[in-house]
Amino acid sequence: MGLFDDLSRFLENRLEEFLRNNPHLELEALLEQLREQEEDTLKLIADLKLQEKRSEDEILSTAQEIQRWHIRVQKAKNANREDLAAAAGEREAALLREGNQRWGHMQGLKERINQSQELLQKIQQRRQEVQAKAAEAQTARAKAQTQQRSESIGWSNQTSNYSGGFDDLEEKFRSWETQDELEQMKRKMQK
Repeated sequence: MGLFDDLSRFLENRLEEFLRNNPHLELEALLEQLREQEEDTLKLIADLKLQEKRSEDEILSTAQEIQRWHIRVQKAKNANREDLAAAAGEREAALLREGNQRWGHMQGLKERINQSQELLQKIQQRRQEVQAKAAEAQTARAKAQTQQRSESIGWSNQTSNYSGGFDDLEEKFRSWETQDELEQMKRKMQK
């Protein structure tokens, strides 16, 4: 385990160093992480809403059962069947407790949905901020590359101008040297 921990720590350190040296990649990694968090949060909200819908259906069903047993309690009392009325009353009370539990569960789901939606808004806001920073970094990087290219082009233009100037100068020197040699040869021949 120690070797794997050391290797893991080493790789994490190298990754952090690489990202520090390449901040645009760090922003892209952060953007990807935020996209995944947004996607996970959207899935969670969808799942919670599905659970909420099921919970509402269960509450409605329980309410209908409570109503049915309430009517039975009244019928049994009207018919002087206290034995049935008492049993129906107990069933109605059990259903009321169950309905209250389901209502509490649904309220908990609603709270979790609200918290998840708030989280989603924060993630989306953070993602927009990071996207803006990434765009700024991209613009700055493109500007630096353009400036570097123009400096390189300026340097190569100067070199080529110098080379062109050198060729002209070379031609002048050759012409002058040739002329000079001819002059010297003429002088020697005249002697």
